[in-house]
Amino acid sequence: MKEQILRAAFAASLGTLAAYGNALLIPLCVLAAVMLLDYATGIAAAWSEKQLSSRTGVKGIVKKVAYLALVAVGMVVDYLMASALLHVGIAIEINYCFGMMITVWLIMNELLSVLENLGRLGIPLPEFLLRAVERLKNSVDDRAR
Repeated sequence: MKEQILRAAFAASLGTLAAYGNALLIPLCVLAAVMLLDYATGIAAAWSEKQLSSRTGVKGIVKKVAYLALVAVGMVVDYLMASALLHVGIAIEINYCFGMMITVWLIMNELLSVLENLGRLGIPLPEFLLRAVERLKNSVDDRAR
């Protein structure tokens, strides 16, 4: 019963996102995939360091859910700004502005975390890759200001 409710909620969430717009759906799918990769590499790193903890794992899941809530807030801000501007007679297309910036920023943040986890596993990481991901994240930060 509980599993069916979770599946229904997940399907409804994806349906809502698809209805909101295809432009944001693909970045959200990428974010979900990168979050899963981060979680998996985090578990592997903790296991290899003999620091595996269910409490830390649950904290990581809660953090990922909070990321999705942050994206939802960005989507609501986009909607409210577009509605407010339209109400005062200004028709400017700002669809997905905040939602997209937040999603891309979170993807970059998760990619950095994946690289950190891989480093904790002892995998040699090319310095150019670390710099490139950091630069992309900073670029998103700068454009959001």
